Amino acid sequence: MDLLEFTPEPAELAWTFGGAPPVRRVKPGTALRLWTEDAFAGSLRSTTDLASASLNMPFVNPQTGPFYVEGAEPGDTLALHFVELTPARTWGASATIPFFGGLTSTDRTATLQDPLPERTWIYEVDTVNQTVGFQAQGSDLEIALPLEPMLGTVGVAPAAGEVRSALVPDMFGGNMDTPEMRADSTCYLRVNVEGALFSVGDGHYRQGEGESCGTAVEGAMNVVLIVDLLKTPGPVWPRLENDEYLAVIGSARPLEDAWRAGQVDMVNWLGSLYGLDKLDAYQLLSQVSEVPLANVVDANYSVVTKVPKRLLPPVTAYDGIHQHLRTAFS
Repeated sequence: MDLLEFTPEPAELAWTFGGAPPVRRVKPGTALRLWTEDAFAGSLRSTTDLASASLNMPFVNPQTGPFYVEGAEPGDTLALHFVELTPARTWGASATIPFFGGLTSTDRTATLQDPLPERTWIYEVDTVNQTVGFQAQGSDLEIALPLEPMLGTVGVAPAAGEVRSALVPDMFGGNMDTPEMRADSTCYLRVNVEGALFSVGDGHYRQGEGESCGTAVEGAMNVVLIVDLLKTPGPVWPRLENDEYLAVIGSARPLEDAWRAGQVDMVNWLGSLYGLDKLDAYQLLSQVSEVPLANVVDANYSVVTKVPKRLLPPVTAYDGIHQHLRTAFS
């Protein structure tokens, strides 16, 4: 297996999906060993660093990429299998940001309230015990929380020449912020432009479902992934597969439309996998689905529709590429 190692220079970071030239060309079946910057572009390093003074909007959520995948054509399925996600720093940062988050006034949910107070939390990474340390700022509580690395953003260039902010999730993927985007998972995305032009970034050392305050434990990440390509119709919405679940991520506003998007695509996926008509697949999904919130803070909200494999007859999705890639890298 070919291996590409790439650590971007600051000038090589991408801030959008679409509109950026590829940093490298790769062949399907290539493993990539990458470094990604954190969502704050490394600007929050202590509890005295505040977002309003430190962040340079719109230069947040920097992406590593895009990568041009040889042979990828619009309509194909791009498969990205995440082999390893490991913290690239000994600390991560989280913050409350003025007019951003799920429990504050925002530019889209406007009220006469003043913004919540700004605050920054630094989480120390304990690699021996695989934890990150929560330390309260206004009290004395300290908790060692499990380290659960994930990528907040994974996506391809959008269709129709669109250029979208790296803060936005949509059909092309993007800033979905789901903890399901972790090691040993395979993400399936529809290719929209020649070469796919995929990027990854926004490493989280851990994140609760919904990402309530708008920021996870943000941290630079070392990423090992395998890219592959299927000449089969790509999914409408990003799909995920791991050993336990099939999943679809829908992103929209209002929140129920994000839920509907994932549910509809899962109905269609179950139908194709098991030969079910629409109503039978709808009925089955109604009895087996799990629906965690991914984010309720971004420009679009993201909702995950998960189906446990243990409740269904064994089936092979996408020609078994998840199982193949699961054991392909050593």
